[in-house]
Amino acid sequence: MNNCMMWCSNNLFAPTSMILHGQSVNHSHMKKKKLIRVTTADISLDSLLRGQLKYLNQYYEVVGVAKDTGVLDEVAAREGIRVIDAPLERPISIGKDIKALWFLWRLFRREKPWCVHANTPKGSLLAMVAAWVARVPNRIYTVTGLRYQATTGMLRTILKTMERVTCCCANRVIPEGEGVKRALREDRITGKQLQVVHHGNINGKNTSYLSREVTSELLRAENKETRLMEDATPFDGRRYMRQKLGYTDHDFVFILIARMVRDKGINELAEVMSRLVRHSADLPRQPKLLIVGEKEVQSGGNITPEAQRFLSDSAAVFYAGLQKDVRSYLLAADALVFPSYREGFPNVPMEAGAMELPCIVTNINGCNEIIIDGENGVIIPAPVDRHGHLIQFASDDPQADGFSSPMAKALYQSMCNFIKNADNTNRMAANSRRLIQERYEQRDVWEALRQMYAGL
Repeated sequence: MNNCMMWCSNNLFAPTSMILHGQSVNHSHMKKKKLIRVTTADISLDSLLRGQLKYLNQYYEVVGVAKDTGVLDEVAAREGIRVIDAPLERPISIGKDIKALWFLWRLFRREKPWCVHANTPKGSLLAMVAAWVARVPNRIYTVTGLRYQATTGMLRTILKTMERVTCCCANRVIPEGEGVKRALREDRITGKQLQVVHHGNINGKNTSYLSREVTSELLRAENKETRLMEDATPFDGRRYMRQKLGYTDHDFVFILIARMVRDKGINELAEVMSRLVRHSADLPRQPKLLIVGEKEVQSGGNITPEAQRFLSDSAAVFYAGLQKDVRSYLLAADALVFPSYREGFPNVPMEAGAMELPCIVTNINGCNEIIIDGENGVIIPAPVDRHGHLIQFASDDPQADGFSSPMAKALYQSMCNFIKNADNTNRMAANSRRLIQERYEQRDVWEALRQMYAGL
């Protein structure tokens, strides 16, 4: 096995050098190493690894493994890879998990992959254990959000143990960002060497797709059918979209792209927006909140009745619903607000940045790497401590000023400043796209991952 691995390492760089020098490579005569990518559900293959699998398939025989919820065949067709439906379930279920583990072990014994690379918690746990037992030579676990961070008690202990077992069975652990890397160390999840690929994030962002100009062209075509705006040269896609949504130049539109759950900061955002609306006469522009996501509160979402009432009834809040393509909504907005409790390395602030929006984010993993405070947005205090406990003002705290938490107070101040200080807001907006392109351009992330594989 060692000789085989040495041969793989020594010979993997030949096609790399030819590609880097712009020469085409004919792989038809070369037997590609088999790379199996595992996620719990096909939706993760479809969204988290979109385009990446096709890119890697030029160099490896890529096989996608996930539970088929309806898009697995679509992934296979788009990425040009073979896919396998696996009986993986996200919730903990001893019986189903044992069956899935047995399935994966038999699969890896049959396929004999050179590498198994897993993402998402449950799929990664089962894939790493099965790959270790099956003696797969290269077992890679990419750690994204750490689920235990927002839990307490026995559930926290169980989830931390799952992370430890997954890391133990992997022989390479990749934290999605520096914050996740730091948490793995501080919480003593693993003592193995940890390597962040490129600047972090699983898949990067295609800034050619996430572009104001490209989005405006799409809206121009839409306008030819709707005739919402009179023909103008040049066509203003942002003005068209704001007019479509009922916004004027006098409105300052904050956009939120999130599920209706407490951990996305919905309660605090509703509290802050309610106060902004009450004091809107003191602001140069009217505060508006554009929510892209389902209006219904998810089961166990823990949204307060007061927050639900305000978000449902206020004329300052507009629900756009769940959208597959959010670009036109980002184009219509003035800033992103993202008061999340926990993340691994979130996509939304990167997408907003690529669309030239400044962001207000919390000081949590990923967010505090994407956003440079004062450069392309503002970082406000985290809403929870490192153990997942809410940080609230004491009832007699003189610093509270009527706010429920330090995060809510900072969120209010930041949103006010965005509205009042147009020059500073515009300066941060001007920096946003460049900073995303420099650090998270999709092709650069893919190439860094390929080079990581080449070094195995």
